[in-house]
Amino acid sequence: MKRIIAFALMILYYEQNFAQTEFKSYNQSINGTKLTFDMQTIPAGKFKMGSKTGKPDEQPVHEVQLDAFWIGKYEVTWDIFEPFLYRDFEKQASISPIPAEVDAVTRPTKPYLDMTFGMGKEHQPAVAMTQYNAIQFCKWLYVRTGIFYRLPTEAEWEYACKAGTATNYSFGNDQSSLKDYAWYKENSGNKTHPVGQKKPNPWGLHDMHGNVSEWTYDQYVADFYQENKVSINPIAVPDKLYPNAVRGGSYDETPNNLTSTVRLASDPSWKQLDPQIPKSNWWFPEAPFVGMRLVRPEKTPSKADIDAYYNKQPIKDF
Repeated sequence: MKRIIAFALMILYYEQNFAQTEFKSYNQSINGTKLTFDMQTIPAGKFKMGSKTGKPDEQPVHEVQLDAFWIGKYEVTWDIFEPFLYRDFEKQASISPIPAEVDAVTRPTKPYLDMTFGMGKEHQPAVAMTQYNAIQFCKWLYVRTGIFYRLPTEAEWEYACKAGTATNYSFGNDQSSLKDYAWYKENSGNKTHPVGQKKPNPWGLHDMHGNVSEWTYDQYVADFYQENKVSINPIAVPDKLYPNAVRGGSYDETPNNLTSTVRLASDPSWKQLDPQIPKSNWWFPEAPFVGMRLVRPEKTPSKADIDAYYNKQPIKDF
C-alpha cells in the first residue's frame, strides 16, 4: 500500500510540475537511469491533410485542426527501448535501484531471434515491435517519468512531418534532394542508420522520411478522409488487430512511399514465420522496417483515460 501511495504522489508531483512548465522543447530524463531523449514542440493549428495527387487513400484533401503537442526529435532508439525489454539492460542503465512499480510493468517475451537483424543498436532506431509493444514501452516511460507519452495519431504525424509545407516532402517536391533528408532504398544499403544523421524538417524533426516507418495509434481505414470538412483531433480508434497505420516509409522503400502523406498498413505477413501459437503480441519478426516515435499531448488526459490507453488488452493473433 505504501508503494502504491508513493507512486501516486510521484505521478502527481510530475504532473503538477510539468503543468507549470512553459510549452517549449525539452530533454526528458528517464528517472533513475542515465538515459534521456529529446522532445520538440508542435504548435496547435490547422492544416490540409492528404494529397490531391496522392493515392486514393490520401484523398480528398481536408482541413484538420489539432491541439498542441510534443513529438520526439528522433525515432525511438534501442538505447532507450532495450532497458524496457530486458531487466538486465535496465539494471545496466540505472543509477539507482529499480522501483517496484517499474518492475511491475509487463515486459515483452524474449524474441527467438536477433530483433536488430544485424543492423546495430547504438543510436539505431528500435524496430519490429508490434503496436501493442510500442504502447507498453510508453507505459514504462510513464511509470519511470510520470509523464504521459503515447503514439501519434495519423493526423498528428502528418502535421508534424509537413511542418507547415504543402509539398510532397517537407523539403519540397524535388526527389533528388531526398538523399539529404532520408535513408531509403537508393542510399541505405538495405539497413537502418543512426538517427539524426540527415537534415531535419522545418520543425527540427529528423528521419520523418525514411530510416524506419513509424507506428501511429490509428486503425488503417482506407476511406477515412471521405468527409471533407474541418476535423478536430481526428483518430480512427483501433478495434481490431489489422491493419493499423504506419507512416514515413523506411530504408527499403522507394521515394513514392516516403512522402508526407503516404499511408501504409500493418499486415499479418509481418508475423508469417512466428512459430508460436498464438503468435507473439510483442514482435513482428518480418518487419525490421517498422519503428516508433513518441508524442506527448500538451493537455494531459485524465488518469482514467491514461489507464485505458495503456491497459487495453492485446488481441490474440492466430
